[in-house]
Order: sequence, then structure tokens, then C-alpha cells
Amino acid sequence: MNLTFDFQQITDFFKAFRPNDALDILIVGFIIYRILLLIQGTRAFQMLAGLIILLFLYFFSEILQLLTLNWLLQTFLSSILILIIIIFQDDIRRALAQIGTVPFTKLQAEYSFGIEEVVKAVSLMAEKKIGALIVFEREISLKDYLEGSIALDSKISEELLLSIFNPKSPLHDGAVIISEGKILAAGVVLPLSTNPDIAKDLGTRHRAALGITEITDAVAVVVSEERGQISLAVGGKITRDITPATLRKILSQLLGFETRAPWWKRIKGTKSSEKRA
Repeated sequence: MNLTFDFQQITDFFKAFRPNDALDILIVGFIIYRILLLIQGTRAFQMLAGLIILLFLYFFSEILQLLTLNWLLQTFLSSILILIIIIFQDDIRRALAQIGTVPFTKLQAEYSFGIEEVVKAVSLMAEKKIGALIVFEREISLKDYLEGSIALDSKISEELLLSIFNPKSPLHDGAVIISEGKILAAGVVLPLSTNPDIAKDLGTRHRAALGITEITDAVAVVVSEERGQISLAVGGKITRDITPATLRKILSQLLGFETRAPWWKRIKGTKSSEKRA
């Protein structure tokens, strides 16, 4: 009897199930999946786990009639929407910015040339222990961070980058932003990361690289003036002490382009990088 009843319920469910319901489930599932990908590995993910635990405690207290605990959690969770907006404001802003961006349509030739020039400049600066911070704009615009900077709109060149980050230059402490294969601005002041888990030995440049990549999809290259190491930040995470050859490869992958430098130059650059490492 029970089996027949259960089977009937299942049959009724599938009869009432519409194609619109399937589409509804797929869209909601995709949204949840994208949100989880967006906050994975961040403090927001840990906060979300904490909120889920509080929800379980609330239902648990309701079942066992734990009145005081239930009242406290009910009072707290009654403002859950406002709490979510406050706690996840940076992640919400980043998600909305990504939704509102246009497709990735950068010019391959310009960026390929730019990658080569950046790698050559960064290699030399690392060798001479000259500090530098170079940020590649991707889909999310970085124009909001240009206030107080020096607009350049110049072709990317090794010589220009070396000149900007020369310790005697008034622009050497700021960042360079590269957009659409051109140096958009120099002397840019970027927001510093507030992540408490960042290694204590990371300086202001590294914290700025992490800060801008936490709130945008930018890619940041850092040269340490103390150690002469090259680091790369993306998605709020940093990879330290990489070789110029590795930097070239990662930048080409992250920006969606393969380098167009002649093969003999790439081999020469790889060998010299390995010698310095």
C-alpha cells in the first residue's frame, strides 16, 4: 500500500513537472555555482559556512524547543538580508561588475607585444632590484582607480616602463595600468588588501596587487626591490618568485593570448631566466 502510494506521488510529480521548471532549476543552480566559484578561497566563503551553521542551529533549537537560543537566532536571522549585503559587499560589487562587462575583445597583436615588453622590463628590474607594480586590465574597467594618476595612453615599451619605475622618477611608487595593449596611466594608487592572512613579509606593492585583484579580475605583476623577486597576483592570490619565462607563459594564458615573439628570442629569454634563477 505504501509503495503504491509513494509511486503515485512520484508519478504525479513528474506529470506536473513542466519544461519551465527544469529551466528554473538550471538557472538557479548555475547562479549558486557561480557564486560559490566567486567566493571560493576567500573570507566570504568562511562567512557563508558560518551562516549555514547558524541556520542549522536555528532549526535544531526549534525542534528541541530551546527557547532562549531559538529567540536569539531568530532575532539575528531576521535581518539576514541586510547582513548578507554588509558582509559580502565586496563580492557582490565584483559580481555585478562582471555581469555588466562587455565580452573579452582585446587585440591579440597589441597584447602579445605588450607581454613581451613587460617581461623584458620586469626581468631587468628584478635583476637590478628595482621595485615595480604593473596591472593588466581585463574585463572589469580600472578607470575608477585613476584619480590622481598621470594619464599616458602610450604604447608599451621596455624603455618606458624602466623610466617610470626608475627610483629617481616621481612615479616609481605608484602602479602602471595597462589596458587594451597600451599603458593607460602611471603613478596609480591602488587599494591595499585587508586580508589578515597575508604573509607578514609582503610589502605595500604586494598588498596593492592583492587588493586590486580581490575586487576586480585584473592581473598584477610585482617586482620586489628587497629580494629582486617577480610575483604575480590574480583573484586575490599571489604566486611568488617566478621566472620571466613562467611569467610570460602565465600572462599569455590569463590574457588569452600566445606570445608572438620570434622563437629564437623566446629561447634566449628562457635560458637567461634559468641562469638568473
